[in-house]
Amino acid sequence: MGKKNKKREAGTDSPAETLTDLSPLNAAASSHNKKKKQKTKAEKVTNGETKKADEIPTVTVAIAGSIVDNAQSLELATRLAGQIARAVTIFRIDEVVVFDNKSSSRNNGAFSNQNNSNESDRGAPFLVRILQYLETPQYLRKTLFPKHNTLRYVGMLPPLDAPHHLRKHEWAPYREGVTLEEKPTSSVGTLVDVGLDKNVVVDQALEPGIRVTVAMGTNQNMDYDLPRQVVSSSKPREDTGTYWGYKVRYASNISSVFSDCPYKGGYDHLIGTSEHGLVVNSSQLNLPAFRHLLIAFGGLAGLEKSVDEDHKLKGKNVRDIFDLYLNTCPHQGSRTIRTEEAILISLQYFQEPVTRAMQRDVS
Repeated sequence: MGKKNKKREAGTDSPAETLTDLSPLNAAASSHNKKKKQKTKAEKVTNGETKKADEIPTVTVAIAGSIVDNAQSLELATRLAGQIARAVTIFRIDEVVVFDNKSSSRNNGAFSNQNNSNESDRGAPFLVRILQYLETPQYLRKTLFPKHNTLRYVGMLPPLDAPHHLRKHEWAPYREGVTLEEKPTSSVGTLVDVGLDKNVVVDQALEPGIRVTVAMGTNQNMDYDLPRQVVSSSKPREDTGTYWGYKVRYASNISSVFSDCPYKGGYDHLIGTSEHGLVVNSSQLNLPAFRHLLIAFGGLAGLEKSVDEDHKLKGKNVRDIFDLYLNTCPHQGSRTIRTEEAILISLQYFQEPVTRAMQRDVS
């Protein structure tokens, strides 16, 4: 893997798109097909900006969905997911990949459903849903996320307070919105709810229910329908360096984390984390200039177990898959470090090396 094998080039699932695709969580095939049609229309909006977005270095975190199998209740599992969402937001992670493995599919009965009409997701699907929900601005959640038992305790989680989670009174060059069925009265285009007192009009004809990023311009006068433009979700970062949230992707196993990479050319540097990894001081870690960096965290039994259980990686050693295999918290006092703790520890550990690598790339 990594530099050793060529990755599949990105198709239509580019993180630069403005559409929020929740299809891994949709039970009905018809709903999934509808999402695909909406996605095609959104691609036309952002097609001209994909190349520029792909030039920006990105950092991806891959997490085993089996980490929630240890939770004793739905509430505790939700809190765990909230900790991960906070960590990846604090450290400006661009993409979170949640991967399944055999051990996570054999659920141990944790947080069993309490006679509700829709059953709780388990493992990776549960984590994907919570992470997507928390990344979505509050004013869009009711439209984009139907009621589900999995979301029962999300109200108790601390907000991410990311830059795109704007309040109603705040004006910004860009806002996240969702397209509406209602048609504009005085112009062609589409009405979009961007979390303000009044909906805005964009100059494209889009299907309802699509999450989009809207360039608000400089005119804050909402008294007339000034057409605004839908742009790539990477545009705020391109123009102002503003962090604009993370994308979430589901992978059926750890090999799919690499092979289904949405970035053109795939991930060009892979890092695995484990207590069995190499010990290197953060200040002495020199990462190469990268386009798309991936940092992987194992489940309850570590990355070694995830690799052993993936038939596509049969016979491979975990150290052969990653370019670096590191222990980011040596001399630990506890016999175990929980994955949500390891993520915080490791992202702090990687902060300076990643920054140095990005600076070399710019120079």
